[in-house]
This record gives sequence, structure tokens and C-alpha cells, in this order.
Amino acid sequence: MPLQQINGPDDTSDGRWIPTIATDEYSSTLALWFGVNSSDLPTILPNIGRFNRPNLGFMM
Repeated sequence: MPLQQINGPDDTSDGRWIPTIATDEYSSTLALWFGVNSSDLPTILPNIGRFNRPNLGFMM
């Protein structure tokens, strides 16, 4: 998650934060929680191979 701190490392100085997590990473985490096999993730999310963390671990 971006550090939401004024003048922090992810702050662009005008009230915007630079994202550090892709929507595909969120989506794959949710898909795995719903029971999708990890081998099926590239079919559902073709860009998931571009990211290091297909499971962010926020769904237990």
C-alpha cells in the first residue's frame, strides 16, 4: 500500500499518491480467495505474470 503521508515517499506534492499495487494484484488475491486455481490466473488476468505478488495476502 502507498504510504499516505503528506510529503511522504509516495506523495506527488499536490494531494495525489503514486499507486504501488496493480488492480490485477488485487483481483488475483480476490480470485484465489473465491477458489480459483493459481494455474487459472493467467487465463483470467493475462497481465498477472508481470507482477511479483499474485497473492497480496489480505484475504484470509
